[in-house]
Amino acid sequence: MRFRDLFRKVRVPSQRHALGTLVAVGAALGGAAAVSFSAAMEATSTDEFCVSCHEMRDNALAELVGTSHHTNRAGFRAACGDCHIPREFFPKMWRKIRAATEVYHHLKGTIDTPEKYEAYRMTMATKTWTGMNANDSRQCRYCHDETSWDLELQSEKAQEYHVGPLARGKTCIDCHKGLAHRLPAGIEEDAQLEGIDF
Repeated sequence: MRFRDLFRKVRVPSQRHALGTLVAVGAALGGAAAVSFSAAMEATSTDEFCVSCHEMRDNALAELVGTSHHTNRAGFRAACGDCHIPREFFPKMWRKIRAATEVYHHLKGTIDTPEKYEAYRMTMATKTWTGMNANDSRQCRYCHDETSWDLELQSEKAQEYHVGPLARGKTCIDCHKGLAHRLPAGIEEDAQLEGIDF
């Protein structure tokens, strides 16, 4: 079969080949869309993407550097997505949809100076804490598995809190705010647990 004949069959397929052509083209387009979608999800979940806005690089990342989630004795580093993007498909999609508001605020300049960032910090923190309370601090549990804890290796205060409040329905974020980012003005350092070795 010559190329011209093949081109004519694809352009004007016979009824016998129409369904096969439709299925093949649909499968190819579907596969390309799935690969592109997956690549976009991965690319927009990297630290490089997250801190591509100066607001995040100069504020959020600058605060993270030096915390136990960035530099620690185990050499594990939590990426932005580890705490801010769920791993499960539908929660991840919902988070990506909600991220459109962050793009809007970036374009609007809501937090484009250190002063504006600080003024908006409580709003951002409250949204994050509310979400973490609602999902039982799912983001923390990706890395911190309480079934693997050795409470005897923790300080007495940590043991007391990890046995008591957790059993009463508290979740990680109820006590562990301000670990990766500074606390907003109005949240007292004393409100966080003292003497716990992170």
